[in-house]
Amino acid sequence: MNTTLEIAELDRKIGRLFMFGMPGTDLDDETRDLIRSIHPGGVILFSRNVESPTQLADLCRALQATSFEFHGTPLFLAVDQEGGRVARLKAPFTEFPGSDVIGGDENPDARAEAFALTTAREMRMVGLNMDLAPVLDVGREDLEEHLRGRTFGHDPALVARLGGIVIRTLQAEGIMAVAKHFPGLGRTSTDPHHHLPEIYLEKSELEEVNLVPFRAAVREGVAGIMTSHAVYSCLDAHVPATMSRTVLDGLLRRDLGYEGLVITDDLEMGAIAAGWGVPQGAAAAFDAGADILLICENQPLVEESLREIRGRLLRGTIPMGRLHRSIRRIDHARSRFLTRRRAGSPEEVASYFSGKA
Repeated sequence: MNTTLEIAELDRKIGRLFMFGMPGTDLDDETRDLIRSIHPGGVILFSRNVESPTQLADLCRALQATSFEFHGTPLFLAVDQEGGRVARLKAPFTEFPGSDVIGGDENPDARAEAFALTTAREMRMVGLNMDLAPVLDVGREDLEEHLRGRTFGHDPALVARLGGIVIRTLQAEGIMAVAKHFPGLGRTSTDPHHHLPEIYLEKSELEEVNLVPFRAAVREGVAGIMTSHAVYSCLDAHVPATMSRTVLDGLLRRDLGYEGLVITDDLEMGAIAAGWGVPQGAAAAFDAGADILLICENQPLVEESLREIRGRLLRGTIPMGRLHRSIRRIDHARSRFLTRRRAGSPEEVASYFSGKA
């Protein structure tokens, strides 16, 4: 018999698996209550949450203060800041071109380092600590629309080198880097925001092209690797990589030797939500090996997903040891990155960004 206290403690552990979005530019009551009730791993912020650097810094301070008030632990605070078309932080934050421009520059290494150095310093100043970048997909001809401008190029060695520079520089400045989208979306012809892609390639191409940048990222000690919502028939013809034990526990953990955080792409995307539903997709992704489950908009789905995972853990269909492994990785990432550098003071934030206006 599980007591109410034991269930509550289990829920607080499961809660740490989730990173979720919030609606506006201030800490609303619903988000505060969700932080209090589930002890989440983190919050992801979008353009809808950013009005100005000082407002964003205030929001990050409020989110962290709430987590410390109720749980005594910090949050991962993430954005997608790739440069180019996928950049949540606009001017007066420094704006950079997309990865394709960096990869095509006459001095791409210096360009990649400059992007990562400035991005990390400005993110850290306002209190952010995780960048969902770089994109390590290797571009192919006729690249699908949602990836255009977001890849460093068609050469896996170039993508690996530039991705490694971005990872190394971000993390040296205290910002967790998240390489995406494992095991590579370059050959997709479908946008997973809307439909489930199926990627047909030989294992030899996967090894010689797709995995080259991710192997480099693992060697760099990348903090997180984000999963792809696509089916890779040469690996697992039944479910997308996000939900595949063969891909996450087998290929990424065992074959590539990766020990950092495995983070899903947004589970509300059509590729997952339409076929399985978010709670079932979240539970399957966790069972397969994901440590952080990303739900970017609909907060009630976080609690529904938590209940789904709790039920599977209590029934034994997911072993409790699976939860303990993710908690250890989350705690390690927190100790590795979230205690190293402080955010800027309100005065420092105002002074820096007023000089850029």
